[in-house]
Amino acid sequence: MMSPAGRLPLRFSTQTLLLQLGVVLLVVLLSGAVHAWLTFERLGREAENQALTLARTVASDPSVRANVQAISRRTGTPPPAVLKDGPLMAAAEGARARTGALFVVITDETGLRLAHPDADRLGERVSTDPSEALAGREVTTRNTGTLGPSAGAKVPVFAPDTASGTGGAGAGSGERTVVGEVSVGYSTESIGQSLARDIVPIVLTAAGSLAAGALASFLLRRRLQRLTLGLEPEEIGALVHDQVAVLEGVDEGVVGISADGRISVFNAAAQRLLGQPDLSGRLWQDAPVPARLKALTLPDAREGEAVELVAGEQVLVASARKALHRREDLGWVVMLRDRTELQHLTRQLDAVGTMSTALRAQRHEFANQLHTIAGFMSIGQHQQARDYLERLAATGPLKFPVDQAELLQDPYLQAFIGAKGVEADERGVSLRIGPETLVRGQVTEPQDVTTVLGNLIDNAVNAAVAGTAAERWVELELLDEEGHGGGTLHVVVADSGDGLPAGADPEAVFAEGFTTANGNGVRGQVRAGGGQGLGLALARQLARRRGGDVTVLEPGNSGGPGAVFMATLPGTTTARKD
Repeated sequence: MMSPAGRLPLRFSTQTLLLQLGVVLLVVLLSGAVHAWLTFERLGREAENQALTLARTVASDPSVRANVQAISRRTGTPPPAVLKDGPLMAAAEGARARTGALFVVITDETGLRLAHPDADRLGERVSTDPSEALAGREVTTRNTGTLGPSAGAKVPVFAPDTASGTGGAGAGSGERTVVGEVSVGYSTESIGQSLARDIVPIVLTAAGSLAAGALASFLLRRRLQRLTLGLEPEEIGALVHDQVAVLEGVDEGVVGISADGRISVFNAAAQRLLGQPDLSGRLWQDAPVPARLKALTLPDAREGEAVELVAGEQVLVASARKALHRREDLGWVVMLRDRTELQHLTRQLDAVGTMSTALRAQRHEFANQLHTIAGFMSIGQHQQARDYLERLAATGPLKFPVDQAELLQDPYLQAFIGAKGVEADERGVSLRIGPETLVRGQVTEPQDVTTVLGNLIDNAVNAAVAGTAAERWVELELLDEEGHGGGTLHVVVADSGDGLPAGADPEAVFAEGFTTANGNGVRGQVRAGGGQGLGLALARQLARRRGGDVTVLEPGNSGGPGAVFMATLPGTTTARKD
């Protein structure tokens, strides 16, 4: 955004730095000024106390008291020439010279100077008010006289034949006779020089404080930039609004993992798809989510690779990408997409495709049969054509490579298993119906039956192809059982493969990522990056959702026969209506 003047505004971090520097500078200046003022006041009070002490000493000198009394008793004031060479001038100048005072002045009871550093001003009235001292009270002063600004004191001079007390209550009573006063002052310029000597540590301290404050402000600015990723407050606010709108408004699940391994984002869609509450703040590795989901964020994981997994009753497609900002690693973002309905549709399309392939083969066979009939008719062999048609009617309209297919009475099962038989035959596997098969009802849930039965047959065919047995076969037995709310279809599938690996847990085949054949053709191995490994997991999930199950009856033996699986699908059949 541009300012009204067309100039780019200062960044928030820069404004913060300048504000902090201004505050630090103001605090340092105020602290330095207060310190300097307090030092000046302290030096001034010390000068006043020193002046008071010197004034008391001079005023209490017996000779000074006697000489001031003698002059006070005379009529008029001696001329300046006499005062200049008099004892009072000598006493005052001696005291001034010994102590470095700016002036030591002695006056009579009327305020006329009897001693002064400037002889030309002798006999004149003092420039500052002496009334307090002449009234018998000691005072300290800060004023500007004929010799310049000073900090000093005024002390009364008492007659030698009265009490020699110094000021206070009772001054001016009959016990005390004030005959003059002594004024002592120290130049405030010397106080300023002392302050100048004392101010150096103050300045150095202030400069050090300012430097420390500037350094701290700069470090805080860098940390602020790092924490906000260089974004302005307005941008952060807009991002928060956009994040809420996007994360809570999409159907895809979003899981954010920070660089320290904690979950920072877990939107509502992710909670719904994974069946978990909001896991924000928890460690990603300790979160109750599928292990295959966590594997996407491992250091050796391929970024952006999509995997399918089962979470509860959902089939999810998950992918993970690194989150970077100006080469700074911010962690991972995991995306979850619901593919449950798509998976069901895919299974249905697979079944339709399988049956379409079988029907195309049968159409080709019927075409050949019709050509044969047409040939008989064209040569006038009507009896042979009639016999040929009778044989076709006796064998039925369809002919699938499935042994004992006549045991299946349900048209749907006939078509579907027949189509699977065509696929198996193309791979060199014989699909046959077991002698115990008995299905009296008809299938009412073809989608669920397709998913479970198709996965079991496909896995068995793969196992037979990968097996070491000379004869490759898959045997299927089906039995329906009447019940309330619909009949139950029982399915048993066996194959000629090598079975599960020795010592393998039969339950492991239903784990996500388990596939019936790896790249070397060995059944029962888990592949992290190969096939989907969702067939048996989906079949069991679907069966259990209906109240049934898919289990391993026999793990199989090396050299065959292979593993035997059984599926129970309640509510998938109903009694046939004759």
